[in-house]
Amino acid sequence: MKIGVPKEIKPQENRIGLTPESVKTLVSEGHEVIVENDGGFEAGFDNDQYTKAGAKIANNASDIFNDAEIIVKVKEPQKVEVDMIRENQIVYTYLHLAAAKELTEGLIKTKSINIAYETVTDDNGRLPLLAPMSAVAGRMSVQAGAHCLEKNQKGRGVLLGGAPGGEPANVLILGGGVVGENAAIIATGMKAKVHIVDKSEARLKQLVEMFGDKIIPEQSDKIDLNKLVAEADLLVGGVLIPGAEAPKLVTKNMLKLMKRGSVIVDVAIDQGGCVETSKPTTHGEPTYIVDDVVHYCVANMPGGVPRTSTIALNNATLPFLSNLANKGYEKALNEDKNFLAGLNVHKGHVTYKAVADVFGHKYISPEEALKN
Repeated sequence: MKIGVPKEIKPQENRIGLTPESVKTLVSEGHEVIVENDGGFEAGFDNDQYTKAGAKIANNASDIFNDAEIIVKVKEPQKVEVDMIRENQIVYTYLHLAAAKELTEGLIKTKSINIAYETVTDDNGRLPLLAPMSAVAGRMSVQAGAHCLEKNQKGRGVLLGGAPGGEPANVLILGGGVVGENAAIIATGMKAKVHIVDKSEARLKQLVEMFGDKIIPEQSDKIDLNKLVAEADLLVGGVLIPGAEAPKLVTKNMLKLMKRGSVIVDVAIDQGGCVETSKPTTHGEPTYIVDDVVHYCVANMPGGVPRTSTIALNNATLPFLSNLANKGYEKALNEDKNFLAGLNVHKGHVTYKAVADVFGHKYISPEEALKN
């Protein structure tokens, strides 16, 4: 199969869909790989590395979209890319459609086959293609939050871990999944006082086994969230409902309880955010202030560390891509129910229920879609 890897064009997005090592694997399996000129440069991969791995270099994205059977990306297609997607072309990338009505409508019109990394599952119901980037974003959230707490960033002027004779900052992590766990790794490492809120008692027990008394577990139905929000210096939003819009756990009214200069890092912004006042920002202009609270809502946080992120992402996505290219999409999806869960839009039909529900589209199961 012909596999195309265009350069990412979302602002400050420096990752790329395939590393040279992944290209080498796919070429060895008999596939042709086309990479856009300097597509991996910002992630530390130059054209020579790709050509040595067996890839061809295309001068522009339109050549790739015109020629490739599978498009491999990192971020959701931007409007100019949607306009280039062909009928029956396979698009394999993060989509986050539940928070993107215009993109959903655009992909429906293309009659293409769209597989979203973030809804592929494993046998335990986890999200193996989302997990690596959730881990990176979780770790970055505390780094970014600590920086935003500095006075010259309009923060409270507190050091996350405190200092001899001074109290550490209070970190409130909403969600004990991959984002929350990785945020806790950094926050506890920096000696902050860390509360983790999750609805699952079993998951909180797991986190206590990992972190011991370095965290304070909080079961969501047994706490006063207003009180925890009011006490937080840094609030990390890491709540996820697979493929659906994130629930708004922190309302605008709750912001008025927060300390002047406290910081919110809403990692869930890709799915609409779990804070009512969140709106997507970029690495170039990452923050804004509402009610004296600094909001950091960068929608592609792992794009800030593109080399680490690209390598981690490829470790997860490549085995599925190999199956896709080796077997064809129908066979690859039909043989693997976990991979099938990634099918979001198929030839003009919405095949992921949460997306169909939020935008009022008719839902067709992926199994049914593949029969037509």
